[in-house]
Amino acid sequence: MRRIQLFLATIFLIITVGTSFSQDQKFTIARVKYLGGGDWYSNPSSLPNLLKELTKRTNIDAADKEVRIKLTDDDLFNYPYLYLNGHGNIRFTDEEVERLRLYLSNGGFLHADDNYGMDKSFRREIKRVFPEEKFIDLPFSHEIYHIHYDFSAGPPKVHEHDGKPAQGLGLFHDGRLVVYYTYESDLGDGWEDPDVHNDPPDKREQALRMGINIIVYSLTH
Repeated sequence: MRRIQLFLATIFLIITVGTSFSQDQKFTIARVKYLGGGDWYSNPSSLPNLLKELTKRTNIDAADKEVRIKLTDDDLFNYPYLYLNGHGNIRFTDEEVERLRLYLSNGGFLHADDNYGMDKSFRREIKRVFPEEKFIDLPFSHEIYHIHYDFSAGPPKVHEHDGKPAQGLGLFHDGRLVVYYTYESDLGDGWEDPDVHNDPPDKREQALRMGINIIVYSLTH
């Protein structure tokens, strides 16, 4: 079953988001560079580590490094998977709002990971992108928690902030999950090099597994 899903992922990469995404191009994650003062560049070792594990643990041929992109860049539609994180304020220009709406409405996917402190501004900006849509707390039975690894209680709690439980929030458009938002989880913390945050091995493993689930889900739906 997983081999079929990952074959479909390859097809997705070729035809879904942008006609210029070629078959011989490796999958990578596009990190969103945003305005507002927040540290969009935080956890610098996280995405290379996740991409490395993605290649090792699945049939997806992933690049060694992320790309960093503005929502207004010409090659936005070359990348089916966006990642946005940080600790502070996020602000989109009107043009960026329009571009992100177009991107997500045409097959793109965004994973947003709150490192702590971006929640209020992120929700505000996404509301500008899809004014009629609301985040919902995805049920633990949702396929994103079981597509490659099983998470019976939703996203793992990697880093403690306010003592709140980790949440996986979804925003749907035309019946498709277009934004997956990990709140009070801080997956990127767990993807970093082991000596950065000194997370226990089991925390890092759970974070990597959840990251792989998100990518596999996004590429097969």
